[in-house]
Amino acid sequence: MVLVRILLLSLFHMSLAGSQPTQRSQQASSPPHPAGEQSTLGTGNLSFPWSRLRLPRYIIPLHYHLLLHPNLTSLSFTGSVQIQIDVQNNTNWVVLHSKGLQISKATIVDQNLAHLSDQVLPVLHNPSHDQIGIFSPRVLSSGQKYFLYIEFGAELADGFYGFYRSNYRTSTGETRTLASTHFEPTSARMAFPCFDEPSFKANFSVRIRRSPEYISLSNMPVVKTVEINDGLLEDQFDASVKMSTYLVAFVICDFKSVTATTSSGVQVSIYAAPEKWLQTSYALEVAVKMLDFYEEYFNIRYPLPKQDLIAIPDFQSGAMENWGLTTYRETSLLFDPLTSSISDKLWVTMVIGHELAHQWFGNLVTMEWWNDIWLNEGFARYMEYISVEATYPDLKVEEYLLHTCFSAVGHDSLNSSRPISSPAENPTQIKQMFDTVSYDKGACVLHMLRHFLTDDVFQRGIVRYLRKYSYRNAHNQDLWDSLANTCSEEDFISGKHCYSKSQASKNYLFAGEHLDLTAMMNTWTLQKGIPLVTVTRKGPRLLLRQDRFLRTVLPSDTLWSTLQQGFLWHIPLTFKTDASNTIHRHLMTTHTDSIHIGEEVSWVKVNTDMTGYYVVHYENGGWDEMAKLLRENHTALSYKDRTHLIHNVFQLVTLPTDVAKTVFAVGAQDDHGWASLLHTYNISLSAAQKSKILFALTCSRDTNKLHRLLELGLEGKVIRSQDLSTLILMVARNPRGHHLAWNFVKKNWDTLVQKFQLGSFCIRNIIIGTTGQFSSPEELTEVQLFFESIKEQASQLRATQVALDNVQKNVRWFERNLENLRNWLNKQMK
Repeated sequence: MVLVRILLLSLFHMSLAGSQPTQRSQQASSPPHPAGEQSTLGTGNLSFPWSRLRLPRYIIPLHYHLLLHPNLTSLSFTGSVQIQIDVQNNTNWVVLHSKGLQISKATIVDQNLAHLSDQVLPVLHNPSHDQIGIFSPRVLSSGQKYFLYIEFGAELADGFYGFYRSNYRTSTGETRTLASTHFEPTSARMAFPCFDEPSFKANFSVRIRRSPEYISLSNMPVVKTVEINDGLLEDQFDASVKMSTYLVAFVICDFKSVTATTSSGVQVSIYAAPEKWLQTSYALEVAVKMLDFYEEYFNIRYPLPKQDLIAIPDFQSGAMENWGLTTYRETSLLFDPLTSSISDKLWVTMVIGHELAHQWFGNLVTMEWWNDIWLNEGFARYMEYISVEATYPDLKVEEYLLHTCFSAVGHDSLNSSRPISSPAENPTQIKQMFDTVSYDKGACVLHMLRHFLTDDVFQRGIVRYLRKYSYRNAHNQDLWDSLANTCSEEDFISGKHCYSKSQASKNYLFAGEHLDLTAMMNTWTLQKGIPLVTVTRKGPRLLLRQDRFLRTVLPSDTLWSTLQQGFLWHIPLTFKTDASNTIHRHLMTTHTDSIHIGEEVSWVKVNTDMTGYYVVHYENGGWDEMAKLLRENHTALSYKDRTHLIHNVFQLVTLPTDVAKTVFAVGAQDDHGWASLLHTYNISLSAAQKSKILFALTCSRDTNKLHRLLELGLEGKVIRSQDLSTLILMVARNPRGHHLAWNFVKKNWDTLVQKFQLGSFCIRNIIIGTTGQFSSPEELTEVQLFFESIKEQASQLRATQVALDNVQKNVRWFERNLENLRNWLNKQMK
């Protein structure tokens, strides 16, 4: 019987592969119905069967067979998907995701390919939840598997999500079109009907139809290309490993590539527009080296036969980790030795390191739900640092890690911050999770944990986590359990570092203390904010107090005590003294604490090398001691320690400005220079150079020029729409432009939301960036009034509260300090 089913399935797939779509619909055929059985069941007496945002758990997708035919002339696509499903409760309904797709046909067959109805099945839509419901008049039985077959079509999206169109111009001025995908977090449903949640992992077999002048790419290699009608070619890709829908990817383009092979035999290719092909060699070198590094670090072979990296001309984010086909903004992948700087090289290296880290963290092991997206992004951000430090030490990536943590501290010291792990249900809430907290704070908390546990313990725990949850989904707790159970069998038997099963989460000893890893890490992931550790020297003891660090409120403010309530961290303190070179460790789990350091110690530096995610204040002359030490012997502290001290005092950021940026910015100050730079921007093939020129153009003091740039960005031809949010921020940073940028955002708000989607990091950056310079009560009122005018949208966005917090902080600063500053300046002038 099994052999019969296999034969029937093979014939079924062959009939799909050989089907000839009509010129009108361009869709593959389903298993044929008997004549006269194409009528559709009525939907008048049916109501949508599901009311929740999350899909029901009783239907599990196992394998998608997906056929797509994009038309790059009409800018539309058609396709079909056959999904093998496992039914775990009796039901008449299959509910799954679809957004903006025209569903033309839906059928269900059993394992023997017998139709469950003699009519095409009715499809109900719930657009508010991006869901469709397919009704079967015959019950789908628990414990059985079925095949759901759907035909669909849509326009290629005008934006940066789903299956969308992009284009580039050649040096001769010709415009060429391509189609690409970006599905994370909730946009696979815009390309094909699917169970678009990360826990619904499945295998994917993709086929793409194209004209001969194009190539197609997907997650897996092409195993066969066949010619079908009208000269079309169909690329048939190998079946994927088990993965989430947001990692599926395909690109249809006319790009060229360079290829090399890793030491374990993985084929690595870099794709770019033909005239930018020569800018791909550095990325190829990095990708090969990074894959080799990660295979060794994670002690797990990269599971796919190939890894493609492709530079997409229109791309909203920096890059995307689609398994086996990572997609990049051109500035994140291409490197031109003639026009790119060392900082450009560092950026390309870090982004590739980030996306390739995701091939294990995120792709192999995926968070159960988007509330824990930091398990993907925080790790990948941190692995940028570890991987680049190991493979390209000359790039001095440790400076970047300091900057990352400075950025996190700045955000986390506002009351509008959020916990690393936060609830997120609808697509807008989910998009907002891709923020400074998930990426930067996540990375810095992991950095703190690694240095407290030691490199070896941390790495072994990570390997255990990845091995245990491969091709599965995980929670925060799964990571802590893996890190707290890193003993070998020999260790466990000897009892040296391991304990009974009930003590497994406490198997580390620091200064005689057991470390309850779950309890400790819950204080960092389940509550927002960052602690301020106040240090006071009292004879041989160091007195410690922890409070919540807030930039917007002072201890003298009435709100201070309210905003402190309920906040307590388990802080893995490190400190260094002049008495030895030892890095001391102490776990602070109470509001106040003390440590014996000895009378002979003359100075103490807490938070060694800024490995900990907390701010330190030295009370009762402690800062004077630090200043005295730095004056007399600054090399007694590492440059990271010195940087940490400066940051804690001034909240300022260790990085040089590119010379080219400065030269361009000066040149842009007169009319001729500005026009010349705009012309160069228009014709340049170097994304890195274009980025520097755009910055320079926004430094103009001429508001008419700034306004023209904003209009060009909105138009999307000379300045691509992908760069519009960055352009708005650049204009807003210019003292002549911050009101201009703000008025532009207010005027074009609906267009901006349509382009970038509510909740996206672009919208977040636009809101926070254009209001960040405001510092008067009148400006605060203006911002509040605008947010009130878009109340329905603003209420869904965390960014609006962050923006208000920032402006209120600025207003308070001026109220407290402006008069003192004015008096001080007047004294200096006399």
